[in-house]
Amino acid sequence: MTCFPPPISCQRRAGRKRRSSKMAEAPGKRARGAEGEEKIDWRKWKTEKKAEKKKWKEIKLLNRLEKQRMQTLMVKQKEEEKPKEDKGRHYTVSVALPGSILNNAQSPALRTYLAGQIARACAIFRVDEIVVFDEEEEGLRSVEGEFHGIGKKGQACVQLARILQYLECPQYLRKSFFPKHQDLQFAGLLNPLDSPHHLRIDEDSEYREGVVVDQPTKPGKGSFVDCGMRKRVQIDKQLEPGLRVTVQLDQHHNPDCKTRKGRVVSSHHPRTVSGLYWGYSVRLASCLSAVFAECPFKEGYDLSVGTSEKGTCVDQAVLPSFRHALIVFGGLQGLEVGVDADPNLEVNDPSVLFDFYLNTCPSQGSRTIRTEEAILISLSTLRPRIDEAVKKPLAPEGKQAGDL
Repeated sequence: MTCFPPPISCQRRAGRKRRSSKMAEAPGKRARGAEGEEKIDWRKWKTEKKAEKKKWKEIKLLNRLEKQRMQTLMVKQKEEEKPKEDKGRHYTVSVALPGSILNNAQSPALRTYLAGQIARACAIFRVDEIVVFDEEEEGLRSVEGEFHGIGKKGQACVQLARILQYLECPQYLRKSFFPKHQDLQFAGLLNPLDSPHHLRIDEDSEYREGVVVDQPTKPGKGSFVDCGMRKRVQIDKQLEPGLRVTVQLDQHHNPDCKTRKGRVVSSHHPRTVSGLYWGYSVRLASCLSAVFAECPFKEGYDLSVGTSEKGTCVDQAVLPSFRHALIVFGGLQGLEVGVDADPNLEVNDPSVLFDFYLNTCPSQGSRTIRTEEAILISLSTLRPRIDEAVKKPLAPEGKQAGDL
């Protein structure tokens, strides 16, 4: 007898019966499983994962920033430990010459041009002081006050000093300090010095020369200064109007502000701090000995050089270290005339007055060298020797420069 499998519908019903019988056998186990299952909130889970990931990113970023901060701090400490480079120039070079050299010019215009040549030479070689001494007993020791204009001769020291001061003054300040004067009649023909402190209106600089203006200020605020810019500068002090000052400008300023801020510094501050050449000062001396006696530096000139064709050849000269050097030039007949005309000197030989008495142009082809030419020749010859001398340590106290 052949057996046939039951129909599919019967098989399904049998399967359902078997499953139901198994569930009936362990009803408690299925119930516990159903009750123990919890529904997962996937949105909450994703939010927590994102928050955790963000937290780790923040920690990683903080660690990286802390590492960078430590590296920057170490670099800064190393820079502070290094000796700071001193950019300032702590020595000065002064030039002394007689005012009588103007008397060798043939006209007032040539007198003015001769003074301009001297000013240009001193500015080119960064001379800090020009001393005009009297070797013809003119008896004038100041350029202040009203003096009569001169023609071809007379009052040469005053005229030379006045022209030198006029050329050193920045162009935008000349109307404030130099009223119309016959001594300056031909000053417009002179070549400008174009020194670092002769700045244009829009030229940027840390320092500027200015004149204090008569402008009311608020209580506790400083005066206003015209520094040749489009805006006036308010300084940190109250000063008398009409005074010439050196101003250090505040580099962090608001371009929309009507004024700029700055502070008053000494005239030698740009030289001693930033190493800038900031022009020369002019001093009148009544005689040759007054050039030394009235030195504006507290310690005096620790190196003095006289120039003459009778001096020692400059090729063998080695200058010692110094703080303040003085180079003296003679007139048409040399330094001997200044020594003879000085009532305070009891010597006949000018060489005893100086540490070095040098011939800066040996084997000259002309019988005479004019003073304006001698200044250029001597400063050009002495410049490398001066640069070498300032690198040496200073001489011990009690020793003169010529003793080294």
